[in-house]
Amino acid sequence: MTAIQGDGSIRIGVFICHCGINIAAKVNISEVVEFAKTLPHVAYATDYQFLCSDPGQELIKTHIRENNLNRIVVASCSPLMHEVTFRRAAGEAGLNPFYVQMANIREQVSWVTKDMKSSTTKAKALVAAAVRRVARHDALEVRQVPVKADVLVVGGGIAGIQAALTIANSDKKVYLVEREPTIGGHMAQFDKTFPTLDCAACILTPKMSSVAVHPNITLLTFSEVVSVEGYTGNFRVRIKRKPRYVIEDKCVGCNACVDACIYKQPRFPDEFNVGLSKRKPVYMPFPQATPSVVLIDPESCIQLKKGTCKMPCVDACDRNAIDFNQKEEFLDVDVGAIILATGYQPFNPSRIPEYGYGKYPNVYTGLEVERLVNAAGPTQGQIVLKDGTKPKSVGIIHCVGSRDQKTNPYCSRVCCMYSLKLAHLIKERTEAEVFNFYIDMRAAGKGYEEFYDRVMSEQVQVIRGRVAEVTDWAVTPEEEGKLVLRVEDTLVGVARRIPVDMVVLSVGLEPQPDVEQVQRLFNISCSKGGWLLERHPKLAPVSTFTDGIFIAGACQGPKDIPDCVAQAGAAAGEAMALIDKGHVDLEPNAAHVRENCSGCRTCISACPFHAISLDKETGLSVVNEALCKGCGTCVASCPSGVAQQQMFTDEQIYEEIEGIMNYV
Repeated sequence: MTAIQGDGSIRIGVFICHCGINIAAKVNISEVVEFAKTLPHVAYATDYQFLCSDPGQELIKTHIRENNLNRIVVASCSPLMHEVTFRRAAGEAGLNPFYVQMANIREQVSWVTKDMKSSTTKAKALVAAAVRRVARHDALEVRQVPVKADVLVVGGGIAGIQAALTIANSDKKVYLVEREPTIGGHMAQFDKTFPTLDCAACILTPKMSSVAVHPNITLLTFSEVVSVEGYTGNFRVRIKRKPRYVIEDKCVGCNACVDACIYKQPRFPDEFNVGLSKRKPVYMPFPQATPSVVLIDPESCIQLKKGTCKMPCVDACDRNAIDFNQKEEFLDVDVGAIILATGYQPFNPSRIPEYGYGKYPNVYTGLEVERLVNAAGPTQGQIVLKDGTKPKSVGIIHCVGSRDQKTNPYCSRVCCMYSLKLAHLIKERTEAEVFNFYIDMRAAGKGYEEFYDRVMSEQVQVIRGRVAEVTDWAVTPEEEGKLVLRVEDTLVGVARRIPVDMVVLSVGLEPQPDVEQVQRLFNISCSKGGWLLERHPKLAPVSTFTDGIFIAGACQGPKDIPDCVAQAGAAAGEAMALIDKGHVDLEPNAAHVRENCSGCRTCISACPFHAISLDKETGLSVVNEALCKGCGTCVASCPSGVAQQQMFTDEQIYEEIEGIMNYV
């Protein structure tokens, strides 16, 4: 294809991508190419099947050199996908990378426009706009700022533990912050893990111990992040350490203080056993807790509430570790990257009153049954009813709080498999008749289908249908004293009443209740369901829209333990890549304020990234380019128009509009 002569000063090359049939099926590519040849300053125009491929990039580089192009327009997919790719290609050809402009004719044209004529017209308009705009581009340079070498991991579940160990084993300093008194998360409460039925404690506690003794990990339990300042590679984080009323460095976990407590019998709900057992005001969360340090609950301790206790716990501690005068402490740390692994909360089934949770004593959640079957649980592994007898029949209801427009429309991914696991364990421990009530059986994981087949071979009954109600209203003599599950068996096409002794509600996973606070604190986004939002679901599943902050585990969405561990490793790898580079590149799209600023401070309050401050000496607004993300909010809000943004100047925007209005 021959070059098209321009006026000699600005020479623009236009490259149109087919993207296979993604664009070419709806856009007349050749017509757009011929149209591009007629635009001012266009010196060359062509098309290619896949411009993002290596041959496609070589094509761009070749024609930049051969045709002496000093601007290029790539009409293809979203800049979010491949702007970096085409900028790199332009740079390798000797062109300033910021002389590249993309026209999105896939997401904004071919994927959303029905007929080819309209798509082609719209594609031509966007190409015309890009050509007019790129002529106004300036040669910009990427700035570099150094990064801190340490990493903060927020959340001490299996994902946070894995991420912390991975980074620490690479000889980097890690701060692991967990708001509970011990790390381990929900996995520490499980008895066994599907599909291999490994002992959860056996595979988790060695990792917990490794965290506690690792020289590169500073473990901060019973702590919370209260503020985050700074920018990519240079975050200043303030951590609040809540008082345990026990000096961690002195406590050896001997439990002498627990035995000596004035309460001879436990009287308060045990959080680790989800309220199925009691604990004292001074307690160890569970035997394998890490750190192995007791704590005192200020809500139940007589000394902390009234100051009238004889304090036998103090006398019993020969290491003088009890300190009732402990106060909150604050720790400031400087880190280069942050990994959020804040986990999930189980769905509260009391929101579905027809299932009788909280009304009938023998209706349990899946997590409560996990504690019952655990040898270290409240019943030492015995599955018993509230009256102490073993159940002879058990009904397990799947998808409680999942796949339901009244609660959560999404699938929680783990419920089917942990329901089958509990069915196996209940059958093994009690020889009871077990019924599983499911909507669809989802066993999409390595070894999951085989585990399903194994449970089916154990004579566990499965009934396809959503349970309508759990009631104690008996219709027949065999239902007397039982819990009756009313369900439509969709495979048989009949409504059934199934009497059982125990009901297990397989509750789904929900975001943590303070997810909005976490979102604001770390300046990241949430998806529709409240889960922390990744930058891209396929290409950047652990990155966020705030550079330097990554997510891992179930805080991003429901997932099982292997996926949590894998994602934690990925997040750790991203954090290490950022730190090992030694610096971060700042894209030159930051805003700037001209000298004729009136100092009205409108831009300061408008900036969502706190990147603008007032210079007290000059009275002018000043932009911190490292904090600025180029969102343009300050530019739009400036009443005098002195705030401008590189790569989005008024002239460039006006030219883009002119391109659309004049050429179509």
